[in-house]
Amino acid sequence: MPGLLSHFPDRSLRRASRLWHEYGIIWLGAIVVGLIAVFYARLIDYGFSLFTAARDAYFWAPLVISPAVGAASVWLTRRFFSGAEGSGIPQVIAMLHDDAKLGRTLLTPRIIVGKIGISFLAILGGFTIGREGPTVQVGAALMYQLRRFYKHPNAALERQLTLAGAAAGLSAAFNTPLAGIVFAIEELTRSFEQRASGVVITAIIFAGIVALGINGNYTYFGTIQIRPDFPKVLILAVIVIAIVTGIAGGGFCWLIINSARWLPEPVRKLRLERPVVFGAACGLLIAVIGLIAGGSSFGSGYAEAHGVLDGRQSMSLAYPFLKMASMIGSYLPGIPGGIFAPSLAIGAGFGNLMHEVFASLSIPMLIALGMVGYLAAVTQAPITAFVIVMEMINGHALVISLMATSLIASRVSKLFAPPFYESLSQRYGRVPAAVVTPSPQAEKADRVAEVSEGTPAEDSSDANAHANEANANAHANEANANADTHANEPNAAANRSDASANGATPTTGDSNATDKGDRDQGQGKGQSSKD
Repeated sequence: MPGLLSHFPDRSLRRASRLWHEYGIIWLGAIVVGLIAVFYARLIDYGFSLFTAARDAYFWAPLVISPAVGAASVWLTRRFFSGAEGSGIPQVIAMLHDDAKLGRTLLTPRIIVGKIGISFLAILGGFTIGREGPTVQVGAALMYQLRRFYKHPNAALERQLTLAGAAAGLSAAFNTPLAGIVFAIEELTRSFEQRASGVVITAIIFAGIVALGINGNYTYFGTIQIRPDFPKVLILAVIVIAIVTGIAGGGFCWLIINSARWLPEPVRKLRLERPVVFGAACGLLIAVIGLIAGGSSFGSGYAEAHGVLDGRQSMSLAYPFLKMASMIGSYLPGIPGGIFAPSLAIGAGFGNLMHEVFASLSIPMLIALGMVGYLAAVTQAPITAFVIVMEMINGHALVISLMATSLIASRVSKLFAPPFYESLSQRYGRVPAAVVTPSPQAEKADRVAEVSEGTPAEDSSDANAHANEANANAHANEANANADTHANEPNAAANRSDASANGATPTTGDSNATDKGDRDQGQGKGQSSKD
């Protein structure tokens, strides 16, 4: 081989090396992301089919399987795969916004194995989880590992690879390439540089080609039939559905972020001190809800939403409420699993419910509006929500209605809770402490924070609620002490010490210390006036 390469001019070899680093590595990574996304989707479908077979054979099987799976999933996650909990999107946001070094713990091969393996175990227990959010973290982790192929990787390169992998993962999971691009802009980065845009689009194209080559050209929920004429009552339906789904989605976010406010004290204590038992209890709750719902609340909800969209099956009016309760029970233990697909199913349930009010409108149209409204309310990413739903149902005829519903629902949701993924991502960030003697209040806050770190990062809101309050008092005292100590220093040094005393690091753009403090306050007290 060296003899063969010696026949090529040095200039050609250098150009080939440059092309490999600029394009080849990205293409290779995107192909692998597409293959993993298809494999993961089929694995989750297979796992749920096994659970369904067991439930059909023995109606009481979930009462045994779900608690056992819940306990095992929590134990494995906490023992071996810390950082794999939840959907995975908050981890990616934390790496992109907070510190690129977080990728060394949150985007590793170990996380990939845990994310896929434990979510498969959870779906075997009938937990209400989706695969789309985990596919985002898996895609980001795969692409992040490709930094090893570069001679001098830096934080900017690592962020570009992570962003490309996350967008490609979502695109391949839903077969929605436009949604992958919008998701990268709206949810992950809040900005889009020209250099990053080429990397992201290239990754989405190659991952999409792989997914299409294996699964064929399909739409996630098929194609809905929409009447060419739109009655005037559709305007009222859009407003009502947007408000209803906005309240429901905002309420879900509030319940997850502020669980310490509504969980009874014994349950909070069980969650902190005996998380494995808490996981089993959640599994039992999910099993009971599933039996009440006739089995429709188990799993991601894809089959139910798809069936009611194309008219193959009906949906109970209580479905969205039972499904939401099951999703909360699935999310609180902190096991790997996403909320995209369950949110779409819950939204479909609300759309079906609204047919009782707007009987003159077709059920598929109302379901599409319900799906986009609830998804936008939960994620508070309205553009991503309506693009995803539009591509999933081939609903270009409804684009204006989908956009309006998505925007209104997202705005209503913000009245109840701050952005869901951003709030959870803050629990992964680590900021340097102020260089001052800690006060008793600070030591108390640290002890509370240590307790919260003992729980999975996305489900530790009960400890975080107390930690936020303690930290607010402790950091205020430290800020005053630090300001007195440095009163004679230049203004610039005083400002730096004030920022450090409040536990913040100087940042650029819209992620400054004041914004972070506002978000923490909104998370701890349930305020949601932040846009």
